[in-house]
Amino acid sequence: MTVVNDVAAVDAPARKELPPSMVERMTLIMDAFTGRTTRLSLEDVARRTHLPRSTAHRILEQLVRLRWLEHTHFGYGLGRRALGLGGGDGAHAEIRAVAAGGLHELQMRTGLVVHLAVLDEGQVHYLDKVGGRFAASVPSHVGGRTPAHATALGKAMLAWLEPEDVEARLADTLGRLTQRTIADLSTLHQELNRIRQRRGLAFECGEYFPGIACVATAVRGPEGPVAAISLAGEARTPLERVAPLVVDAARQVSRELFPCMHGLDPAERTDRNGKARRAATDQEGTWSAQTMDRLLAAGQNGDWL
Repeated sequence: MTVVNDVAAVDAPARKELPPSMVERMTLIMDAFTGRTTRLSLEDVARRTHLPRSTAHRILEQLVRLRWLEHTHFGYGLGRRALGLGGGDGAHAEIRAVAAGGLHELQMRTGLVVHLAVLDEGQVHYLDKVGGRFAASVPSHVGGRTPAHATALGKAMLAWLEPEDVEARLADTLGRLTQRTIADLSTLHQELNRIRQRRGLAFECGEYFPGIACVATAVRGPEGPVAAISLAGEARTPLERVAPLVVDAARQVSRELFPCMHGLDPAERTDRNGKARRAATDQEGTWSAQTMDRLLAAGQNGDWL
């Protein structure tokens, strides 16, 4: 009898360490997701919360069903319901912070105007603008919005959405801003297909504002585009020459926001100077001259439509 009581006395504290209520256990799990881009496996959640694996799995599935979390190939992440409580500013601040160094580097290397933007329904919402001597001539500003179909930024993100989603977003905004603006869905879908064939590179010249050209590519996450980066300059600017720099900048931001998507351990997230800690999959980050020649052959005359 004494032995049994001794065992019970030893086991009792271990049982008491588990949160007694479902609400507390759910809170433990939700607290494990420290940001919008956090992606955790079942094992990660169980380890961080110290909950039994079966308990963690049961609660995770309930949270997914209720849209507090979402579950993709890359793991669990915050769902629409959780993100809606905090609004969009927190997520945008994280994207801006991660992209800041790359935007500055792009501007210094090219002398062109650099933009960072997100897609807001059928519009592009500018999060950042890093200017050069040409900045005043580009009619964009932080916090401003423009129709997505008329900008390289918008098209770069629209290209990775389902066609039905594209049409739903643009139902009330598709219109002509200049003579070169794509103003019908059929032509737009053709252009978005060409962007996908160019591995995400989007170009526009005079579609949003006469005399201004732009090249952009999306920052992609596990569920699709989360932002886009662009370089803008005068219409005669040879943007095909700087296109690889835009691609590399977007990929770097994607690596920082979604390390698991690129074969990195989340603990190994680095700044732009932490090149030594990149995974082997990052060898795809820079395009060879031969690859760029093939991708850009169709645009040698400056006509991307």
